[in-house]
Amino acid sequence: MSNAFGNGEAIPSKFTCDGLNISPPLKWSEIPAEAKVLVLICEDIDAPVGTITHWVIYGIDPGLGGIEEGLTPNSDQSIGIHGRRSFGKREYMGPCPPGKKAHRYVFKLYALDRKLDLEPGVKKKNLVKAMEGHVIETSELIGTYTRQK
Repeated sequence: MSNAFGNGEAIPSKFTCDGLNISPPLKWSEIPAEAKVLVLICEDIDAPVGTITHWVIYGIDPGLGGIEEGLTPNSDQSIGIHGRRSFGKREYMGPCPPGKKAHRYVFKLYALDRKLDLEPGVKKKNLVKAMEGHVIETSELIGTYTRQK
């Protein structure tokens, strides 16, 4: 699901706090024909304080087939709308785990059977609530990152 790293592989530092801290390129295929919209959520599932959300983007056209690296809230809104991640920000937050232990980052793509009528910057919890009963398929890519500094 990415040209930059494979499932279970290390996320290149370019996409982390130790690099350019830009979102990685992602691609997908075989989206169900009945999908009206896609949602992408990236989370650190190994954070010591509990799951930390690094990226929320919704309103993605199922026909896009992917997104290029470096997507920001100021990018073309037809690509997707940024929601609020942990710490209340709307932009992608690259991996930046404390210490020297590897963390897993789950990029989860949701195919929904209807479009969501949500304002830009919606909080993840409100997005997830709006998605209830409308998820027809999911797919995920897990990348890892360990800080070297």
